[in-house]
Amino acid sequence: MRFSVLLVLGICLMPAHSQSKGEYLGSPFLQHCFKEAKKIVDDAYKYSREESLRRVRREVVSAHDALRLLKQPRGDTRSAVRSADYTAQTLRLLQERVHRVHKRSLNATDLLSKEDLEKLASLTGCAARVSRPQCHTVPNVNKYRTVTSLCNNVENPRLGASNTPFTRWLPSEYDDDISQPKGWNKTRRFNNFLLPLVRQVSNNILSTTDAGVINDSNFTLMVTFFGQWNDHDLTFTPFSPSIRSFSNGLNCDESCEQTEPCIPIPIPPGDPRLPSRCIPAFRSAPACGTGYSAYNFGGDPVKREQINSLTAFLDLSQVYGSEDKLALFLRDVESDGGLMRVNTEFKDNGRELLPFHPLQVQMCATRKRITNDTNAKEVPCFIAGDARVDENIALTSLHTLFVREHNRLARALKRINPQWDSETLYQEARKIMGAYTQLFVFRDYLPHIVGEEAMRKQLGRYPGYDANVDPSISNVFATAAYRFAHLTIQPFLTRLDANNREHPEFPTVPLFKAFFTPWRVVFEGGIDPLLRGLINRPAKLNTQDHMLVDALRERLFQFVQHVALDLGSLNMQRSRDHGLPGYNAWRGFCGLSQPRNQAELGQVLNNTELARKLLALYGTPNNIDVWLGGVAEPFVKGGRVGPLFACLIATQFQRTRQGDRLWYEKPGVFTTRQVAALSAASLAKIICDNTGITFVPLDVFSVSSATNRFVRCSNLRRVDLLAWRDRPNQCNGFLGPGGICYRASALEVGFTH
Repeated sequence: MRFSVLLVLGICLMPAHSQSKGEYLGSPFLQHCFKEAKKIVDDAYKYSREESLRRVRREVVSAHDALRLLKQPRGDTRSAVRSADYTAQTLRLLQERVHRVHKRSLNATDLLSKEDLEKLASLTGCAARVSRPQCHTVPNVNKYRTVTSLCNNVENPRLGASNTPFTRWLPSEYDDDISQPKGWNKTRRFNNFLLPLVRQVSNNILSTTDAGVINDSNFTLMVTFFGQWNDHDLTFTPFSPSIRSFSNGLNCDESCEQTEPCIPIPIPPGDPRLPSRCIPAFRSAPACGTGYSAYNFGGDPVKREQINSLTAFLDLSQVYGSEDKLALFLRDVESDGGLMRVNTEFKDNGRELLPFHPLQVQMCATRKRITNDTNAKEVPCFIAGDARVDENIALTSLHTLFVREHNRLARALKRINPQWDSETLYQEARKIMGAYTQLFVFRDYLPHIVGEEAMRKQLGRYPGYDANVDPSISNVFATAAYRFAHLTIQPFLTRLDANNREHPEFPTVPLFKAFFTPWRVVFEGGIDPLLRGLINRPAKLNTQDHMLVDALRERLFQFVQHVALDLGSLNMQRSRDHGLPGYNAWRGFCGLSQPRNQAELGQVLNNTELARKLLALYGTPNNIDVWLGGVAEPFVKGGRVGPLFACLIATQFQRTRQGDRLWYEKPGVFTTRQVAALSAASLAKIICDNTGITFVPLDVFSVSSATNRFVRCSNLRRVDLLAWRDRPNQCNGFLGPGGICYRASALEVGFTH
């Protein structure tokens, strides 16, 4: 198999046959460089892990430590990232040797034969990342999703699978056209203008006080945190595991030097809150890639791509995991009921809590510091299908809710089908849960976000499965568009009692004191008060003069030290790290106008003063960071994003649905009766079935009103699980005209058993 190599650090691939045989570097030279590169990477990983553990033990974790530990690659993702780093460092060393020997500008790969490049792919482990899985050997591949989503598309089995690169809808724009982040070279001009410092942009455009927050008159906080919950089903971009430079060993948090994987955020002179020279930050980990794999994943074979460690499908991977080992760990393998593992030490008023993470050294031992009580009992972090489960307690409450619902379903299915074994019960409950999330996102959530027009044009009636549609998550969706909800977050989390009043014992929590605090769920009333707050209290309204609250712009992860992070700056820096094109390029992609000057930008934004402030920073609308431009636009009708993000979000979900071979509405995935039964599902009913809450609004995303009244839980529709009763002669395929049963065939999925 012929491989080209994903090249980083300014190295380009050229055909090896263009060089004379006498100039080939050869396998011994290559293997020597690989051995040295492997030691550099392994040592950096080992040092970083040990140093992180030391900081946690000494309780000197900084805000950037918290973010980095949250975004660490784990399991197979870590192996994938390590392979990519092996490749990058091997090529860096080769490049240095070539330059010293030949004293002229040559790329190391110019002097490597095709066989050498194949050897490099094998040595680093990158070859295994692009090998084709054998889908015909996967059990029940037509009935149940694989944990990794391999073989969802049987012709291109890695499409949408975990640990594959994000796709690109527009070509990347790196400083060196290969790998360096936009703005890495401080003298590089884009469209004749230098890029502004992201922290300066944050100070000038995003800043607002908590007192300036305006409540959303239409939507609840559930919109905010369900959006985060849904994002954690689809996207996770891990950081590099190393906290020090590969080339010079410098710690990223002790220097403001730009050196892989350090990507510090410079602080402008006279910054009102941050006295240091920079905010430490880390590059997103690169993805292994070759010409062949990059082509199939929608990437550019000679440019850096980032890895998505999650599946691209609405499959509740944040509950079940995106890797086989984690998925197995999260199951209660000691029972025969297909259950998820739960906490064995604590309960929430008799109801289940998430299991604790098995690691003893924990990021979540924050209780003593936050409460100033040296005798307070600490608890470990929770563990779930997504590593960010403990990021905030609202998110933790949703994780807990959905694990409870899985177990409730599994127990109910066991009563209906006592002959089913544990595996069948687990898979059937998981399959129903996946259908729930697809239904909730498309029917209940997205209309509130992208508005009427995008729903009608792109997300209306299910068009059927199309194997030619790439469902992979796009880089711009993960890195910019789906981060819109950061501007809907309130500076606090409300906890309410059974009468929907401020909880007398466990009052409202400032958001910056709700990060990494699972002990609040264990010792402070469980998830009921939090869920009541989410469905009873309004989201923050994103307005052009009150964008990002202090808890996120000045106090992100400030539970440990006085130096915090700025989420707005991080979002824009991440876009530049990923080489995302600017605002106008994406408006062009969506068929929208591309403003050329202040007057036209003011018309698009319906705000001349904001247009003036933006162009004072960027010089041209072309250079505006896409995340900032997107969140600055006025809302579309019925939505909570502007035209650009409505287009990008709708386009992603359109492809996610149409490119999913196991989408719940696809004939044969569920029976006709089961699809009809699923239509009764609601997030409100799941809350009722798994908590002590007895009154809920019909639409938990909308504030209560004359048309969205609170009702008794007993008045809500219930999913008829009798549709899953297994009968001896039951049709296991789908019913066609005249009641004829059509079984899923080899032809339907594109290969022969």
